[in-house]
Amino acid sequence: MADTSRPSTLRVYLYVPNVIGYARILMNCFAFAICFKDKRLFSVLYFVSFVFDALDGWFARKLNQVSTFGAVLDMVTDRISTACLLVILSQVYRPGFIFLSLLALDIASHWLQMYSSFLVGKSSHKDVKDSTSWLFKLYYGNRKFMGYCCVSCEVLYIVSFLLAKNQTENIVEVLVTAATQSWLYFTLLSLSLIGWAIKQLINVIQIKTAADACVHYDIDKKR
Repeated sequence: MADTSRPSTLRVYLYVPNVIGYARILMNCFAFAICFKDKRLFSVLYFVSFVFDALDGWFARKLNQVSTFGAVLDMVTDRISTACLLVILSQVYRPGFIFLSLLALDIASHWLQMYSSFLVGKSSHKDVKDSTSWLFKLYYGNRKFMGYCCVSCEVLYIVSFLLAKNQTENIVEVLVTAATQSWLYFTLLSLSLIGWAIKQLINVIQIKTAADACVHYDIDKKR
């Protein structure tokens, strides 16, 4: 006799947070398709998709619709969206290697963290209570702090894209010029750069922590 208390596969796919995730994917596909034709519309769509990222988590907890598929969908969507934006920035600024390096750091850190978390039996990659880094624990333990760092990165990247006039500009020169010409840009860029720098430091810590977890797993397995 079938267990009616367990949700069906289709029901899980149609969880509200997962549907929001599908909407984010469609929104991002359209946004990147028109990114060079209409920068402002692209920026609005991209940022709305980023806001939806916070909403799907809220709905998941509110409606008790937390799922492993939803968590993976959310992370994959986040990483692909940021990766695409960084690739675009690598085409409109020089040296483009800077943005490709940030892309590699972002993907490597999150993939290692996800893999190492499930390797040791954790239910979430955000479970870092055993970490020795107070900053790492603060990042995953405080939603507001994490939100500030993540929003800072996305805002900095979007503003950088909007400020680009051609494909041969230097990113530092463009940001410095914008900050010196407008107090609004100065404030926005200053706050964004602080959060962005913290996020990159977190990515480095995350790689080291995840790598250590993999090594310790091998050592314990051999014992």
